[in-house]
Amino acid sequence: MDSIRAAVYLSICLSLLCVCRGQMSTDNQLSSQEEQFIKKDLVEALEELLDGEQDSRLSVEKRASVIPRCDVGERCAMKHGPRIGRLCDCMRGTACNTFFLRCY
Repeated sequence: MDSIRAAVYLSICLSLLCVCRGQMSTDNQLSSQEEQFIKKDLVEALEELLDGEQDSRLSVEKRASVIPRCDVGERCAMKHGPRIGRLCDCMRGTACNTFFLRCY
């Protein structure tokens, strides 16, 4: 029963698809020269966009999300009133001491 229902739905969808494709107008078709001009314009715009993006990239050291590593005994934080700002991230196995503000 389900297979018959699925076959009926499939045949209805295919017949609608054939009818709709037969009624497509040819006025919307672009000539090959127009297509080439459009492709050329798109390629030029994409190249300009990519060239501009490469110039504006930040180096790894200047990115805000990347914090450099500190060795043991180096200053890892700075106190700004009641707040403590991190200067660097301590190596594995050490932690930043909030009293001395150094990696231990």
